[in-house]
Amino acid sequence: MGILNLTPDSFSDGGKFNSEKSALEHAEKLLKDGAEIIDIGPQSTRPNAEFLSSKEEIERIGSMISRIKKEFPQALISLDTFYAETVKFGFNEGIDIINDISGGQYDHKMFETAAETKLPYILMHVNPSYETMHDKVKFEDISLQVNRYFSKKTTELLEKGVKDIILDPGFGFGKTVEDQMKMIGETGYLGFGKFPLLIGISRKSFIYKPLGKSPLDINEETQKLHLTVLEQGARILRVHDVAETAEILRQFLRKK
Repeated sequence: MGILNLTPDSFSDGGKFNSEKSALEHAEKLLKDGAEIIDIGPQSTRPNAEFLSSKEEIERIGSMISRIKKEFPQALISLDTFYAETVKFGFNEGIDIINDISGGQYDHKMFETAAETKLPYILMHVNPSYETMHDKVKFEDISLQVNRYFSKKTTELLEKGVKDIILDPGFGFGKTVEDQMKMIGETGYLGFGKFPLLIGISRKSFIYKPLGKSPLDINEETQKLHLTVLEQGARILRVHDVAETAEILRQFLRKK
């Protein structure tokens, strides 16, 4: 899954792809480099980012989804939003996957809307409100806590009629460096093996801050961690650096 941020304020690529021309060019590059899914993000969720309404998200997306679908019909498009209204708009424009960082907690209509669209839904573990999204919580047992959350939320989703669920443990959202490294080592225990697991660690601070590096200087370290989670059953990697990750995937598949 290649990341396409349509934002002026994302933490590592803000403002690079927020014109239609630059976004289309970046989508083409992501696909050429080996991405199968393009994750479109109209709103940054980094700490202290500008908060947008659903209406503002929709205005920012404009015709981008339909343009990408027309230019690159082979591409799957996921829409990174926590608003049901933005999902409805994206569904009409042709998205294939809902990527909701809030686990349905920031918009009570999200699960119902996901069920109506019948699209695959990415369920992420995160703190219960937008305001507390990045508040660091020290869990007694991070993997147990994440699995309790997944158990409760997947039950709710299945009861609502959402059949196709992907789990995201929520790296970079309200977790200590130690807990995130623990999750890397315990990836195989997350989600009970019932649902595909998405891992999004690309350019995350729990990797670069302890090393005293910038988000753009940790590609080698990130790819080693990607290999670790792939070996434990991760099925989707959400990344900025697609070509390098595709090479790691090839190495992994050759070993199997």
